[in-house]
Amino acid sequence: MGFIDVQQQFMDYIRDPSLPLPDGIEARRMTIYRELFFNNISGFVSSAFPVLKSLYSAEKWQALVQQFFVEHDCQTPIFVEIAAEFLAFLQHQYTPSEHDPIFMLQLAHYEWLELCAAVAPDTAASQLLGSDIQDKPLGLAASAKVAQYGFDVQHISVDYQPIAPTAQAHFFCVYRDSEDEVAFLQLTPLSAQVLAHIEEMGRAQQAVNVENIIDWLSEHYPQMTKDALFSGCLPLLQQLAQKGIVVAAN
Repeated sequence: MGFIDVQQQFMDYIRDPSLPLPDGIEARRMTIYRELFFNNISGFVSSAFPVLKSLYSAEKWQALVQQFFVEHDCQTPIFVEIAAEFLAFLQHQYTPSEHDPIFMLQLAHYEWLELCAAVAPDTAASQLLGSDIQDKPLGLAASAKVAQYGFDVQHISVDYQPIAPTAQAHFFCVYRDSEDEVAFLQLTPLSAQVLAHIEEMGRAQQAVNVENIIDWLSEHYPQMTKDALFSGCLPLLQQLAQKGIVVAAN
């Protein structure tokens, strides 16, 4: 058997110990190797999804992470990105069982956004002050993430586990505040639309300013005058700029 075959057998066993032992390696050593790899993965997943983990018994959580470890083909060796891999596993490969909470995917996504905000790189984007809002192109801070959920995920805990979505959707912006702490801001549907539009324009590398935003909103709310939209949108953008969510685009 060639080296590549031995290496593949070694990796396969680390992921799934029900497979045959690699040739020439004793079970005790393979157990040590496997526990080292699995415990690292388990530790990163558990630290990234603490609320989700708290809703499971130790045995069921261990089984869930074990299934991820065996079945999911991670596309990155970077440990901080393991959380995204675990979320992808839950979204696309995992079949929920009766002991999984109905809000599992939304809670996992919310906790993943918190991690994204925490590790987002600092950028050279400039803070907006006063009249800058009307004069400069706008963007979102690198740490700012906008999301919509059917459950009030920010309240979920061991003591509060909803069994059905709420009547109204919940809109959030998760971001890093001036103290470099992860924070979240509950949004109205309109403010969520505005932030999502700024984010979309940024991804498309298209400049957007207050005038562009008002024009875009007037297409979606033709019953409102541009003056009314401006009167409502400007204070919103000023508040978001004060929090460091909306910044001057580069």
